[in-house]
Amino acid sequence: MRIIATGATSFVGRAAVKALLARGHEVCAVVRENSPKRDLLRQEDGSFPENLHFTELDLTEIRRLPEVLSGTYDVFLHMGWLGAGSDSRKNAETQERSAALALEAVHAARDMGCRRFLFTGSQAEYGRRESLTDETAECRPASPYGEAKLRVRTEAEKLCREFSMDYGHVRIFSTYGPGDHPWSLVSTCMDAFLKDELVELTPCTQTWNFLYIDDCGKALAMLAEYPGSLMEEGCVFNLAGSMDETVPLRSFVDCMQRLCGGGTSCYGFHPYNAEGPVELFPDIRKIERVTGWKPETSFDRGIHRMLELRGER
Repeated sequence: MRIIATGATSFVGRAAVKALLARGHEVCAVVRENSPKRDLLRQEDGSFPENLHFTELDLTEIRRLPEVLSGTYDVFLHMGWLGAGSDSRKNAETQERSAALALEAVHAARDMGCRRFLFTGSQAEYGRRESLTDETAECRPASPYGEAKLRVRTEAEKLCREFSMDYGHVRIFSTYGPGDHPWSLVSTCMDAFLKDELVELTPCTQTWNFLYIDDCGKALAMLAEYPGSLMEEGCVFNLAGSMDETVPLRSFVDCMQRLCGGGTSCYGFHPYNAEGPVELFPDIRKIERVTGWKPETSFDRGIHRMLELRGER
């Protein structure tokens, strides 16, 4: 298949693109002009895969994509988003702009002959939940970021139906792995524990779930390949780690401390915010049933891999 991918150099984007390339697909990655991040998609020998191509175009100009690229494509995988950082997620103007650009991308996909538009949503669309969350759960987003992602889910499906395109909406939960943001909980804890330092945390009693980034990329590739209609399956798919590994957050922290072999975790040093802890109870049985995908990497194995890449094991 020929696949267009925005956000291809992001944490999730890199994993998805690499999975698609490994499965033999041709990928056109849409990147900013002179973006140094494209180097993150190089192979171990320093070269780019033969089936990977780049198109330089700012996300704000996504509607021009049909003018820039020739030929038709099969799938448009839209992972690009302005203001995905934690601070920007509270900026309503930025988030609304990102939602509007996603809908412009649907128009571009139609003009390029795509049969499917696949969008990376977020667990933030659900808002705060205290029970097992499947795709039928009511969405009560508590942030402009979650609200904007939910807007895309509603409006993009309508557009895709109008354009006779299939639509898939993937609500990604908490990912981790090599290349994650340095300020993420996993990166912060591992860095401190490897230096035998103290990590000051909240009580970390909330239930949590982690998805290894390579498993995330494979799932997105399998949804892009799906031979049937994602719309007929209800469009929305939760994407998270194994349901058996949905446990209190401190269990993950304790695992990292044990595998890193040092450091100290201080629980309860920081209080929860006024709204209380966010709990994750993702139900991933739908994506498992529809695509046959299953998370392959346990949390401890994922941390082992990260340590190996750091040269710590």
